[in-house]
Amino acid sequence: MNPDAFDALSAALTAGSRADDRLLGLVLLGSASESGRACRDEWSDHDFFALAHRGRGAEARQSLEWLPDPASRVLVAREGEIGFAVLYADGHLLEFALAEVDELSGALAGDASVVVDDEAGSVAALIEDARRRAEASDRFDPANDTALFLVKLMVGVGRVRRGERLNGGQFIRQWAVQHLIRAVRGRFATVSTSRRDIIDPVRRFEEDFPAEGARIAEILDRPVEECARGLFDLARDVLEPGWAEFPTPAADAVAARLGWGADAAARGGS
Repeated sequence: MNPDAFDALSAALTAGSRADDRLLGLVLLGSASESGRACRDEWSDHDFFALAHRGRGAEARQSLEWLPDPASRVLVAREGEIGFAVLYADGHLLEFALAEVDELSGALAGDASVVVDDEAGSVAALIEDARRRAEASDRFDPANDTALFLVKLMVGVGRVRRGERLNGGQFIRQWAVQHLIRAVRGRFATVSTSRRDIIDPVRRFEEDFPAEGARIAEILDRPVEECARGLFDLARDVLEPGWAEFPTPAADAVAARLGWGADAAARGGS
């Protein structure tokens, strides 16, 4: 979506939320927000919170007629009790929560623009709290994340060898990778830039760590057990040197359990 069309859709969302008496506020999130504009590109969608008046959340979730251009919608999907995804014919996506303020009491927010609010500033207060929670959670414990990386990797390989390729692959390619990336960000904290996503450390990892990001991406294209071994080797290459907190005995135990001797070739073909 080109920039003018993106802004026009933001304006239409704002107008629609103001016109619906069930709604009291609208918050544009991520690249849809003003502070996130620099991160916006052709693949950016509209993420937002739509806030309903107290006691009217369930009612508001029953219909979405306030959203722009209903004739162009090709898909409406629910994500949990308060989440929605709406796809338009041109491929543009809306992802949002439609909830009362209390229903979003545990929400996290990074880049956010409050574009509609009530006189009491209820939405602005919600977002201020959500930002504080996000900033508090934007902390890394690289030693613990490295330990969890090793655990997820060993569990995943074990399940693959048992024949549970789908579940094992999820442990390796998803959970282990997330902990590995958190460990790298924590181990080299000064490298991460302000463009990082404080809610999802995987976002824009390649911008802050291009060499490590490219290597992880290449490893993820390998067969599943080759992938696991490649991630393990990367962790030792990148994290272990010069770092006293690296759990070397645990890494050695994982390698021994999985048959990954120091000189063994990566196991492949699984």
